[in-house]
Parts: sequence; structure tokens; C-alpha cells
Amino acid sequence: MVRTLKNAFAADRIAQAFIMTGIRGTGKTTTARIIAKGMNCIGIDGQGGPTTEPCGTCENCAAIMEGRHVDVMEMDAASRTGVGDIREIIESVHYRAASARYKVYIIDEVHMLSVNAFNALLKTLEEPPEHVKFIFATTEIRKVPVTVLSRCQRFDLRRIEPEDQIGLLRKIAKAEKAEITDDALALITRAAEGSARDAQSLLDQAISHGAGETTADQVRAMLGLADRGRVLDLFDMILKGRAADALHELSSQYADGADPMAILRDLAEIAHWVSVIKITPDATEDPTVSPDERTRGIAMADALAMRVLTRLWQMLLKALEEVAMAPNAMMAAEMAIIRLTHVADLPSVEELLRKLDKETPPPGGSPGGRGGGGPRAAPAVNTDAQSSAAAPTHSGPSGPSSSASGAVLAVAEDEALVHYPTFDHIVELIRRHRDVKLLVEVETGMRLAAYQPGRIEFVPAKGAPSDLAQRLGSRLQAWTGNRWAVTLVNEGGAATIAEIRDTENNALRDKAKAHPLVQAVLMKFPGARITDIRTPKALEAEAELEALPEVDDEWDPFEDS
Repeated sequence: MVRTLKNAFAADRIAQAFIMTGIRGTGKTTTARIIAKGMNCIGIDGQGGPTTEPCGTCENCAAIMEGRHVDVMEMDAASRTGVGDIREIIESVHYRAASARYKVYIIDEVHMLSVNAFNALLKTLEEPPEHVKFIFATTEIRKVPVTVLSRCQRFDLRRIEPEDQIGLLRKIAKAEKAEITDDALALITRAAEGSARDAQSLLDQAISHGAGETTADQVRAMLGLADRGRVLDLFDMILKGRAADALHELSSQYADGADPMAILRDLAEIAHWVSVIKITPDATEDPTVSPDERTRGIAMADALAMRVLTRLWQMLLKALEEVAMAPNAMMAAEMAIIRLTHVADLPSVEELLRKLDKETPPPGGSPGGRGGGGPRAAPAVNTDAQSSAAAPTHSGPSGPSSSASGAVLAVAEDEALVHYPTFDHIVELIRRHRDVKLLVEVETGMRLAAYQPGRIEFVPAKGAPSDLAQRLGSRLQAWTGNRWAVTLVNEGGAATIAEIRDTENNALRDKAKAHPLVQAVLMKFPGARITDIRTPKALEAEAELEALPEVDDEWDPFEDS
């Protein structure tokens, strides 16, 4: 920014508008005043021109810094957002400066202007009089219209670096004749997050709070922070799975005045910091970190796997959300610590398989007399499960025809109906058309009694909709182009598809529990349980179902059945 302005002043090519953006407290408005001083500085001898190094002593410089110069006007767009406020500026730009070289308009928080106000300003901003300059400041550059940005020179003010921030605070403390330790300055710098104004406000509060030499402990108490060393101790307890010690340390810090949210936030910051150290060791050179913290951070980075750190980070983010919404923040924080201690030392899948591969399977754990444990026995589970899953979903009444109805109607086989020889094909047809509601009702509410292409007889199961037969017939007619006779009978129905599937799943679960690899995992983790069994055939079916195109034709409920 300084180089750009210096070259522009030297070449007499000063832009008609500038826009300063950055986080709060980085000096946007102050920089705007300095630029206004540089444009209007006349030097000590009164003969100077625009410069990036204003003298600060001439009449214009002094009046601008004191906020009383008639040609440098500041407007807060947060309180003056309307078209009327901008109209005053538009009307006044036609008059030349009273005593300065340029008439400068500084508009702070410009993103707060209304859309109509921006539109009213565009023409003047694009072609202002030669004696008029605009300087905008904003923290929300994305809210400023592109049409305005394209007419301005943009300067992004960065966050204050920690080293510069600490030096600035030390200089201010020395000027105020206040004593404050380096650790306290580091805490203030970290809390300010790169904002000079926030850092100065915290320093002023800390000096008043200290009453003498201000220490790090006093700053922690003022900010509601926990001791960084104690947070590292808590982090270490979590990683070692010491739940009781971790809860005691959390309670102790809470009793000393630390906020549960701040403690969890510090834990998340440590997880992030150690992860960054593991990737880029230069991160340890942060001036806000004490030598003891730096040593412990390096040791943790060497000892911990990245998967452990990333898992802790994700769980801490979730815990912060829970604590923020919980009616009692301390209870939510304790539950989060308990969860963290129980999962921090979980082995990876690769480690678990390697460990199980070296162990001997439990006696009698080999199904069907097959020997060998560990992962080599896993294909046996897949083979058995696949053979079980390959059995027809509906046996018995799902064949091409059934004698349970007591009578078989002589129906001419239409060419379209030949494609649906069994009831399984009807279920697949419903699934292919993605009618989830009808599919669930057919699988849970129909006890099939008889089937042949064009005719279905079933006994309704408990809870089946009363209009299931009518809706199924209408849908089949719409999909196949042929009329279907779907009727209810009182007896002869087989088990529902859902009941058959549950029986098969229970059989698969029993076979899986008998496998030596599964038994070894359950022995290692007493609280573990089997939640799902996926066979190769089932995975292929799911992949085929997901690959099916969307159905374009829609069912017409008013179509004749």
C-alpha cells in the first residue's frame, strides 16, 4: 500500500477512491486519516505537495488529526445508511475545498449503506471532480457491491503479527509506566487475534486489574482462561484414557474460575497446534508460546498419530456445539471429556487386524471344521453369507403358480406379462420405479397366497392399509399396460417378505458370531455388537439400484383400473 501510494503521489496519479478492508482494529480508519493528511500536507514551510510522509505539524495535518478540518469529512455508514445522507455528499462535491488541496470524504463501515444509497453514489464515484477524493473502510468487503469495488483502489490490511503486537503492547505499557510480564503480554496478544484495538483494550483492562505488576495469572482470571500448562495436563490425561483424573482436573479448573467453553476451546487449540507442529515443525516458533509449552508440544507431536489428533479435533468441535446449547455448560463439558477419554486410545483398523492375525482363535470357533484364524478365515464368512443371501427371498408361494388358492383361472398369457413370471419380479418392478411407500407396504403387509402373471391373491398382514390391493393393481396397470387382478383372501397366506428377510438376517448374524475373527473382535471389545452384515450380493444389488435412472412417467391416480 505504501509503495502504491508513494508512486501515485510522485506521478500525480492519485485515484479518485480507495477502500480499506480488514478485521476489526487493524487501523483502517486511522490509515484513511493518514492518507487524507498526506494528500493535503503542505509541509513545515507551506510549500509541500502530496506525500506518504506527512509532517504532522502543518495546519492541515493538525486539523485533520484533531478531526476539525472542514474539508475532510467523516461519515459513519452504520448510522447514516440512507439515500438522503449520500445526497448531501453528492450536492457538496461540486464546491471546491475551503483551505485544503483536496476535499476528502471518509466513509466508515461502508458496507452498511443501503442498495439505493450505493446506486446514488456510483456516478459521482466514477467521475468525481478533480478536487474530491473518497476513502472507504469496511470489515465486510463481500457486502460491498462489485460496481463500487471496481471504481476503487483496494487495500487489504492484514492482522498484526504476534511479534509486532507484543512490541506495541510493551511500548504502550512503558509509556504508561505500567509493569506487565511477558507471559501476560503473550496471553493478551493471543486473545486479541491480530487486532491492535482489542489488544490495547485488554492491556488497559489488565493494567487496571493488576494494581502493580500484572502477571499471567491475573490476565487468565480476567479473561476466564485456564492455565495453559494445566490444559496441557488435561490434554495428556485424555490421551492416556484417565477419565477420573481428567474429570477431577476439569472440576479443579472450573472451581478456579475457568469457563468450561474456554477449556474445551483451549483443548481444541492444542489439538490443532500439535497437528500443525507434526506437519510443519516451524510452528513451534510462535512468540506467544512459552518454552515449556513448546517442549511439551514437540513431544506430543512426536508421540501422537495424526488420526488421533484429527479425531480429537472433530470431537472437540462437536463438544463445543453441545456446550454452547446445553442448559448446564459444566455437565456438557464433563460428558465431552468422558467421551474423549474413551476413544482417544482406540487402535486403528490396521493395528487391530494385525493384532488379531497374530492371536490364536478361541477353541471351537471354526465353523464347519475350517481351520485358521485371523483375516484368512474372513472369506469363509463371505462365502457362507453369500450362499445364504442367494436363497430366494420368498420360497413356497412365490413360484410361477400356487395351489393355495384352490382354483387357477385360465388367463391368456399376454406378451407383457411373460416378463413377470414370479412375485419376486413384481417386487423388483416396484423397487425399480422407486415407489418406496408401496414397496414397504408390500414387503410388510402382504402374505402371498397365490400368484400368476396378471393375478395376485394375498392375506393382509396386521397393520396393512385397507386400499393396498387397489393401489397395487393401479400401479401395476400403469407400469405394465395390462390389467391386474389383485384380491384379498382369508387364508393360505405365507410369511411376509420382511419376516423372511428378518429370519435370514438372524441366520446370517448367528453365522457371523460363530466366525473366529468376529469372536476375537467381540472378546477384545466387550461392549461391541454387530450392527449390520453386508454380503457381496447385497452390495451389488445396492450398487445396481443406485445406478438406476430416475423414472420420468408419473402415476395417474385417476386412471381407470
